[in-house]
Amino acid sequence: MKTPESYRTHVIFAGRRNAGKSSLFNAFVGSKIAIVSDQPGTTTDPVYKSMELLPIGPVILIDTAGLDDEDPLGKLRVSKTFSTLYKADIVCVVIEANDTWSDYENKLIVDLENREIPFLVILSKSDLGVNESLLEFIQSKHYPYKIVSVSDERVIDELRQTVGSLAQKPYEPPLVKDLIDGGDFVVLVVPIDLEAPKGRLIVPQVEAIRECLDAEAIPVVTKERELRWTLDGLKSKPKLVVTDSQAIMKVMADVPNDIPLTTFSILEARHKGDIAELVNGLRVIDDLKEGDDILISEACDHRTLADDIARVKIPRWLENFTGKKFNFEIHSGREYPENLQKYRLILHCGGCVITRRMMIERIRQAKSFGIPIVNYGVMISYLHGAIPRVLEPFPEAKMAWEEMSNAHRV
Repeated sequence: MKTPESYRTHVIFAGRRNAGKSSLFNAFVGSKIAIVSDQPGTTTDPVYKSMELLPIGPVILIDTAGLDDEDPLGKLRVSKTFSTLYKADIVCVVIEANDTWSDYENKLIVDLENREIPFLVILSKSDLGVNESLLEFIQSKHYPYKIVSVSDERVIDELRQTVGSLAQKPYEPPLVKDLIDGGDFVVLVVPIDLEAPKGRLIVPQVEAIRECLDAEAIPVVTKERELRWTLDGLKSKPKLVVTDSQAIMKVMADVPNDIPLTTFSILEARHKGDIAELVNGLRVIDDLKEGDDILISEACDHRTLADDIARVKIPRWLENFTGKKFNFEIHSGREYPENLQKYRLILHCGGCVITRRMMIERIRQAKSFGIPIVNYGVMISYLHGAIPRVLEPFPEAKMAWEEMSNAHRV
């Protein structure tokens, strides 16, 4: 139960009202979590439940509002359902077995195929009969499907197995493991400031330590003030130095040029997102105009400090770098604001609390509006003159930088 959300496979139940989603959700969980009623539109906001699902392990199940809820409030619920889909590693498209296929299912399937999200069509309430025409249509489309009744535990268990086999998370590059070998020293620079929770490290720092150990490498953790002493004390050069982005200027001054250097946030840019696209987003910096709207997007909610990195430091650094004033808007949470197209640039957090599929979807949405997107670490390194050095370990990012630089020179 302590597995973070960012490491859980997300399974979403979607379909029309009274299709049996909530009953199926409860049967799948084995507990009455979602409210079940004959009254259409019982489920309003998404309902979440964490559990263990073989063979894929920790998952989050999400029950959603009906797709055919068309009154004014219902349309907001439907919008919320579709915005929730970007979290999905698989969607269970639920339709009553004795019903007919509709435009609602068509719209949902098209959306899932466009996002390349796996899905399983579930014919629910099969104890009330099965419409053979519906079954033939699904088979003609070659959609994966399962016929179920919530009263049959054997069938529900088979459904869990089917969902588990179809729910495939996208390839997730390692954080550091492919950059190091057994016996290598890896220096991890971890500043301890007001934003560091007492007694804990942030997720990328913990991940990096674990991956070093898995690779039989030797992680050496130090604060930025002791970095020079740490490097002098090692008998051989480290294979890699990784630092918190905010300490990049001091660390870059202390680390010789023949030692590879990068930041935790840039590691996250590759691990959770598309590092080349996030680097390419820097192209807009020289073209920003006075008063442009810039979205600062954080995937999590946290207590803000007086000198908060997103709300204070990055805006100050960017305005000092460009000599221009901008309109910065902060948005926290799993979804973007609705008026995304108004922004000239999106500055995104590292995404350590969301899945790779979620981060890739956020990048895709930005690209669909033609909005450049950069993550905090890439932006901080750029504004402090650390690019291209911190991109050296990543050929795809280095190439994106060189192509962008060449285009600007032309």
